[in-house]
Amino acid sequence: MSTLALFGGEPAISQPLKPFNSIGKEELQAATEVLESGVLSAYIGAKGDAFMGGEKVRKFEAEAAKYFDVKHAIVVNSWTSGLIAAVGAIGIEPGDEIITTPWTMAATATAILHWNGIPIFADIDPDSFNISPDSVEQLITPKTRAILAVDIFGQSADMKALRDIAQRHNLKLISDTAQAPGALYQNKYAGTLADIGGYSLNYHKHIHCGEGGVLVTNDDQLAERLCLIRNHAEAVTDADTPEDLCNLLGYNFRLGEIEAAIGSAQLKKLKTQVSSRQQAAKELNEGLNKLEGLRTPQLSKGCTHVYYVYGITLDTISLKVSRKKIINALKAEGVPSLMTGYANIHLLPLFQNKIAYGTKGFPWSSPYCSTDFDYKKGACPIAENFHHNDFLGISLCMFEFEHKDTQNIIKAFKKVWDNLDKL
Repeated sequence: MSTLALFGGEPAISQPLKPFNSIGKEELQAATEVLESGVLSAYIGAKGDAFMGGEKVRKFEAEAAKYFDVKHAIVVNSWTSGLIAAVGAIGIEPGDEIITTPWTMAATATAILHWNGIPIFADIDPDSFNISPDSVEQLITPKTRAILAVDIFGQSADMKALRDIAQRHNLKLISDTAQAPGALYQNKYAGTLADIGGYSLNYHKHIHCGEGGVLVTNDDQLAERLCLIRNHAEAVTDADTPEDLCNLLGYNFRLGEIEAAIGSAQLKKLKTQVSSRQQAAKELNEGLNKLEGLRTPQLSKGCTHVYYVYGITLDTISLKVSRKKIINALKAEGVPSLMTGYANIHLLPLFQNKIAYGTKGFPWSSPYCSTDFDYKKGACPIAENFHHNDFLGISLCMFEFEHKDTQNIIKAFKKVWDNLDKL
């Protein structure tokens, strides 16, 4: 039995993995063309043709709409901006509740607070790590206005069940598909089955242009509102009734021409990037699925997975070893990009203290907020247990996983498992 590197043995992985980099000559040429044109942005925050941006922005939007098979694709300068625009576009009122997941990046929830809405956190499904429809159903109140699902780690949430809930309760459905561009749900692209969905384009995603996002929708009215919020709506809109003006405080969420040109080049590579991650995950599944107390990622029925993160479930009780000790041993063996989950957004200080704006507890203290939702520890037990005990992820997005790399990772896991009694 080999000695663990943690205890002085030779590590299973002796050479660092090559960092993921999909930027090549195509992106260089695209960016150079924009620089040579001298037009780095062609937006104007006023009525007129320039309201919709320049040539590269419109080209990228048309290509994204065609690729994802939607009527409208609207690009923005970050996916955080995209989430803010999406929540604003559905027209929520102060104090309205939107149910979302605690296992996500903080912007999913703060986009709700941005419009003085109240995030309500449902628990997650133990197999997919996505929001649990059963938990969502239990949290609906007369103040609930929407469900904001997150396609975490690379596969779609259960959109059929969520859509059914939304229709029965007259709710809007938003899909945060930041981590799952190119994933399929019942032969449709994840992100396109909601009223509004979309993708992140920042540096460690499947496709990226530095920073950016793509909103997608098949609803003409929502598309118009997204475009208005993106580009100084209050100076552009012709609306003259309170209802039409709802949330049309506009912003500068505009993507530049260089980023849009790079995005167009990156979009052409999406299928290749997805295929590469799926192959790496397949090899890891084959090598790890027989290890005691370890469960490889579970693929939901009707879904494909693009493996932004390769999510493993540990049975730390049967293993009789803490996750921390396992992670320390794997790191010593050279396994890269290990993660323990998300920070359970509902347990962040902002939610524990219910202070978003100022120091007086706004918006929770507002007379518009009628629900005293308790963000206490234990509110989302499955998500909390995974974060603190039983989840182990490998960020496939961060490195180029060639066959030799996946085999070395498998070797490292097996070495640690052979030495669990030493931990």
